Amino acid sequence: MKILGISAFYHDSACVLIDEGNVICAVQEERFTRKKQDASFPIHSIEFCVNKISSMSSSIYQQVELPQKRASKDIKNIYQNILKQIDYIAYYDKPFLSFERLLETYLDYAPLKGFTSFRKSMPLWLGGKLNIRSLIKKELKKYFFVSKQDVPEILFNYHHLSHASSAFYPSPYKNSAILCLDGVGEWATTSAWFGEDSHIQPLWQIDFPHSLGLFYSTFTEYCGFKVNTGEYKLMGLAPYGEPNLVSLLKDNVIEIQADGSFNLNMKYFDYPHSYQMSSSLLYKLLKKAPRKAESSDIDIHYMNVASSVQNIVEEVVIKLCRTLYQDTKINNLCMAGGVALNCVANEKILSQSPFKSLWIQPAAGDAGGALGAAYSVWHEFLKKPRQIKKPDSMKGALLGPSYSSEESEKILIKENAVYKKYKEEELINITVKELLEAKVIGWFQGAVEFGPRALGCRSILGDARLDSMQKKINQKIKFRESFRPFAISILEEKVEELFEKSYSPYMLLVSHILQDLRKNKSEIKNTKGLSKQNILRSPLPSCTHVDYSCRIQTVGKNAHPRFRKLLEVFYKETNCPGFINTSFNVRGEPIVCSPYEAYRCFMNTDMDICIINDCILRKEEQKNKFKDLYVEKLTTD
Repeated sequence: MKILGISAFYHDSACVLIDEGNVICAVQEERFTRKKQDASFPIHSIEFCVNKISSMSSSIYQQVELPQKRASKDIKNIYQNILKQIDYIAYYDKPFLSFERLLETYLDYAPLKGFTSFRKSMPLWLGGKLNIRSLIKKELKKYFFVSKQDVPEILFNYHHLSHASSAFYPSPYKNSAILCLDGVGEWATTSAWFGEDSHIQPLWQIDFPHSLGLFYSTFTEYCGFKVNTGEYKLMGLAPYGEPNLVSLLKDNVIEIQADGSFNLNMKYFDYPHSYQMSSSLLYKLLKKAPRKAESSDIDIHYMNVASSVQNIVEEVVIKLCRTLYQDTKINNLCMAGGVALNCVANEKILSQSPFKSLWIQPAAGDAGGALGAAYSVWHEFLKKPRQIKKPDSMKGALLGPSYSSEESEKILIKENAVYKKYKEEELINITVKELLEAKVIGWFQGAVEFGPRALGCRSILGDARLDSMQKKINQKIKFRESFRPFAISILEEKVEELFEKSYSPYMLLVSHILQDLRKNKSEIKNTKGLSKQNILRSPLPSCTHVDYSCRIQTVGKNAHPRFRKLLEVFYKETNCPGFINTSFNVRGEPIVCSPYEAYRCFMNTDMDICIINDCILRKEEQKNKFKDLYVEKLTTD
C-alpha cells in the first residue's frame, strides 16, 4: 500500500512516499525550483516520488520542463498508471482550523489592527488554501492526466500530530515522550504526546498566539535576519554576547511558569495582525531600533539580545522536558517542529533534563510534516503495526534524487566541463590529499538529503584544523557572515577523542571540545563581541565556536559508504577523525540537487575542486565561465 504525504502553502513544501509503512523517498520542493523554502504546491516533488514507482530516469526532473515531459502519449499513460497505484494522499494540516484561527485573531484585533494583512491574506485562502482537497485534485489532474474522480482519497492530519508522527514513527523507540515546538499549526504552538507501538496519544498543548517559535523569530527579525531562514544565525550569534537582558525580557515580554508553560505579552508583538513580527514597544523596551539589514554591522547590543533570547528558549525547553518526563516516566524523547532544529537547546536537553535518549526528526520543520501525515494514515487511520528499525527508519535521511555517474557525465559534457574520472579508492586518496593542501572541495555523491542539513552527499568540505578555513569558506564560497563557524563530520567511534560524548548522525546536536583541548580560555572570557572569533580556541579552530561548542555529525560504520571511507582515510593520514562539512550552496540558495547546480555553484565561487560522483573537476582547468549575476546579488543583499 502506497501513501503520498504532502506539505505545502506555508513554507518548505515537500512530498514523501511510503510503501507498506517504509519510507521510499522524500524531498523538498525548493530542491527543484531553486526557491529557498518554497511554499508552492510541490508538483516537482510529487513527480519525483511517484516516478520512484516507475523506471523513469532521475535526470528527467531537472532537464525538461513539466509540460514538455508529457508531450508523448506513452508518458501520459505511464503517469496515469502510476497515480492509480497510490492508495492515499495525506496532507499535513487542517486548513479549516487554520482559517478559523485567522478569523478569530482578526476579530480579536479588529477594527483598529490587522485589516491590511487580513485583506491581503483573504484572496490566498479563498483562492485555494481553504479548499486544499479541490486544489490537490486540480493540480494532479493537470499534470498527471487523470480525472478528479481518479485521484486517490485525500486525508487531512492535524499539524502537530504530523510533527509528532514524523518524530516517533521512524524513531528507534518502542515507546517515547514526544515534544513538538514550532511557530504555529492550526492553533497549537507547543504540544506534548506519548507514543507507544503504533499509536500516539495527545497529552497537552500551548496555543497561539503564545509561541516559542514565533518568540524566537521575532528577535531573529529584530537582529536583522530573515524570519524562517535566519533563526540559526541568531543561534550562532548568541555566544558572542552576554545574556544580560534575560531579566528585562522575563519581567516584561515572556512569563515562564515552573512547568515550562509560558505567556507572551502581546503588546510587544505584531505578528497576530501584521506581517511584521514585533511592535514599536519592544524597541522602546530594548532602547534600540531593529538592525536594518543583514549587511549592516552587528554591534554588541544585538549579540546580547541573541544571547538572552537563546538563554530563555533553553530555559523553556528544559522545563517543558522535565514536565513531560514527569507525565510519562519514559527515558526516551522524540522531537519535531522548527524549534527542534535549535541544536544548542537540544544538547541542553540531554545534559539538564531527565531524558536519557533523544531522537529528532532530521526534517523537523514543515517538510517533515509530509512524512508525519503519511505515517499517521498508515498507523492511525489504517491501524497498521509498526516495524522498529535500528538506528532508525530514515535511511540516513538520504531520500532525495540521485544521479548515476553516466547521468552526471552527460550533464558535465553538455556544460563543456573539464574533468577526469577515477575509481573509488584513488578518488578518495586524491580528495584527502587536496584537503591536506588546504583546498575547499565540493562533494556531490548519492541521494539528496531530506531536511536542512548536508550529511555528506551535497557538502562542501575543508580541513577544520586550519584557522584560515572558516574565513575562506564563509567569505569566498558561502558569501555569508564571518561569525558563523562550521559543523564537523566525525567518525562516530572517535568522537570522544575530541569532544564530550555525543551521538548526532543528523547534525542536530552540539558538543563541546574536551577541556584539555580548549585554548586561550581567559582571553576568550575577557574579550567582547566579534573579536572573540580572532582568538585560537582549539586544535579545530574552524569548527569550534567561541563557547567551545561545535555542531557535530557523527558518521557510523553503516552510514553513506563513500563518505565514511573518506573520513577513515583522512583519519589515517592526519590522526584527526573529522573535517568541515557545510552545505553545498551559497547564501540565499537551497542546497544543490543536480550535477548542473553543483557545477554552477563551483564555477561561481572560489571553490578549488568539485567532485561529482566519480569525476574530479579542478577550477584552474575549466575553460568556460558562468556569467550569472546571482553571486553579485547575494554579496550585496
